[in-house]
Amino acid sequence: MEINARPAGVADLGEVTRLCAEAIDELRPRRGGAVWSQREARAEPLDASLRETMDAGLLAVVCIDGTTVGYAGVDLVELHDGSVLGQVTDIYVAPDARGVGCGEALLGLVEGWCTEQGCIGIDSIALPGDRETKNFFETFGLTARALRVHRSLQD
Repeated sequence: MEINARPAGVADLGEVTRLCAEAIDELRPRRGGAVWSQREARAEPLDASLRETMDAGLLAVVCIDGTTVGYAGVDLVELHDGSVLGQVTDIYVAPDARGVGCGEALLGLVEGWCTEQGCIGIDSIALPGDRETKNFFETFGLTARALRVHRSLQD
């Protein structure tokens, strides 16, 4: 089995768009997912948003034996002091491709790219109670630096 992470090309947009929709559908019903899907998740049209990331940041794919099974998106965020932060907006691996190193390959590519861009750090989010994602990020040294709290005012 060959796992390969690489920057996405225009030809990858259709498959990445499909995976992005799958990721949003998977996270929406989880704790915190309803608001996340309306605030942090990509808005429709997904393909246009993904293309913007490809043009201004990094859109990456991970493949097993040439088949795309996951993707990551990174935006560059300028901070008040002029330094730059790499914001992982998306990272997703299809369920049947998890646990074999695909996420690690993606985050390794992300880390290298952010270093090349002169980023002072890498940020991302994990939904509350999503231990698998939190533990995954921690293996790369990403730890909580803030907690966002929320109270719904709807029944």
